[in-house]
Amino acid sequence: MTGVAHQAAPPAPPSDVTVRRADRDDVVALTRIEAAVFDADRLSARSFREFVEARSASLIVAARAGVVAGYALVLYRAGTAVARLYSIAVDPAAAGAGVGRRLLAAAEDDAHARGALFLRLEVRPDNAAAIGLYRSSGYVEFGRHLDYYADHSAALRLEKSLVGHHPPVGRDIPYYGQTTDFTCGPSAMLMAIAALDPAAAPADRAAELTLWREATTIFMTSGHGGCDPVGMAVALRRRGLWAAVWLSQPPPLFLEGVRSPEKQTVMRLVQETFAVEAARLGVPIHPRALARDDLVAALDAGMCAIVLISPWRMYHERCPHWILVYGHDAHAVFAHDPWVDPDDHDGALAKAHLAIPWKEFDAMSVYGRSRLRAAVLVARRDAPMTGDRP
Repeated sequence: MTGVAHQAAPPAPPSDVTVRRADRDDVVALTRIEAAVFDADRLSARSFREFVEARSASLIVAARAGVVAGYALVLYRAGTAVARLYSIAVDPAAAGAGVGRRLLAAAEDDAHARGALFLRLEVRPDNAAAIGLYRSSGYVEFGRHLDYYADHSAALRLEKSLVGHHPPVGRDIPYYGQTTDFTCGPSAMLMAIAALDPAAAPADRAAELTLWREATTIFMTSGHGGCDPVGMAVALRRRGLWAAVWLSQPPPLFLEGVRSPEKQTVMRLVQETFAVEAARLGVPIHPRALARDDLVAALDAGMCAIVLISPWRMYHERCPHWILVYGHDAHAVFAHDPWVDPDDHDGALAKAHLAIPWKEFDAMSVYGRSRLRAAVLVARRDAPMTGDRP
């Protein structure tokens, strides 16, 4: 959401503009600016009050002669290095005074200070003034989101690296968010299939649930079970892709949180069946964690990796969670996270093309008391291989 004013006004020297953190006394002025700039998709006074206090947000105001003239709202997500410029708005009376540019610079400074590698935003395709500001400030388009605004207009997605140039890796990989609490694995599989097999059928919920039925452990601590790495590799190999598994410990997996002996017995049997099928299909299972060098080599060769993480650092949840890793640079890995919180301001936009710093990725890609590390590398069947290694 971007509200850099379209109309012109007598210019004022940029030195007249100061920026600072918002406080509760600014809420009335911010609400007035919001109403003046946006016809729909407005933030409420209550939302502004919440963002003033939120640790996961920075609400920055710009002032001229002590009068609030605009704001920028930046959202952050634990465990990632991507910040999102959720909204920027300038009072029409202050158009042409350099307020938007000062706010944008302040948002970038804030994001960089909080360790973000990238700042992203959405903007209407017909907002020429805002697009001009962003492009002149170094932002590049990396995607579009259809039917984004209340009037069904699309949104351009722009991004700026806060640490210098980075290679445009894997930006064309489609994103598919999981539709249940237990289908992160199938959603990651669907994204890998779409990335590696352009002729594959479109991802949909029927395909998501079919993959879950093929790869599930059946049980977890409560509710439906998530997916087993060997089960996922088997399902992918059946669909014509090359897949291999890396495990830091031998199966059976995920039993430590399951109290019922009968459920544990069923999970063991299911995983033994996966192992037999993997051997029949020639799916390699490596008895060690996937090393960073191996992951980098695989990604550079065009492969994808479905990686087990502990979502505690992101969501304060203790269940196993699978994400799709598709690229890297010197600072971070690039990933799609299938989980979309329906109550989150960011929604799916914040879960696609995550930049996760290497240190953070190393810390989160373990699960449980046993410190399990698990990954499934996926490639086209015709990709060049050396034995069972990428």
